[in-house]
Parts: sequence; C-alpha cells; structure tokens
Amino acid sequence: MSQTAGRSPQEEIVALLAIQVRLALGSQPAAVAELAKAGFPNARIAELLGTSANTVKVTLQRQRKADPQQAKAKGSTADG
Repeated sequence: MSQTAGRSPQEEIVALLAIQVRLALGSQPAAVAELAKAGFPNARIAELLGTSANTVKVTLQRQRKADPQQAKAKGSTADG
C-alpha cells in the first residue's frame, strides 16, 4: 500500500477532511476557527491548511478580538 509523503492512511484521511472543511467554509479564517473548535492545536491546523502556526495564531487572536463574548465563553487558550 502506498503512502503519500510518508504519511499513514489515517493521516491522509485527516488531511483530506481538512481540505473539505476549507472548501466547504470558503475561507481560511473560517476553517481555522472550526478546526480550533474541534480541538486541533495551532501547529496541526497550520500543517493541515498549508500555512504557518503564526498565521493560525494571529487568525484566532483576531477572531477572539472581534467576538469578545466568544473568547470569554471559551477562555483564552493560545497554543503555538
């Protein structure tokens, strides 16, 4: 059985699902928010979406700043 870039079949499924999330939501910030809500750490979100962990961190900070009520409900959990 072949593996793309040395990934396991399970890793491939996760990557494909992340692509579906990104396409379904229509924007990277929306995909970042949904993956963060699902409990993925910033570094993993970045890997799945093909961006940097810093971009994910800044995106989440901007979203929390734009919606302070959501930030209070979730608590501030910034992970790099």
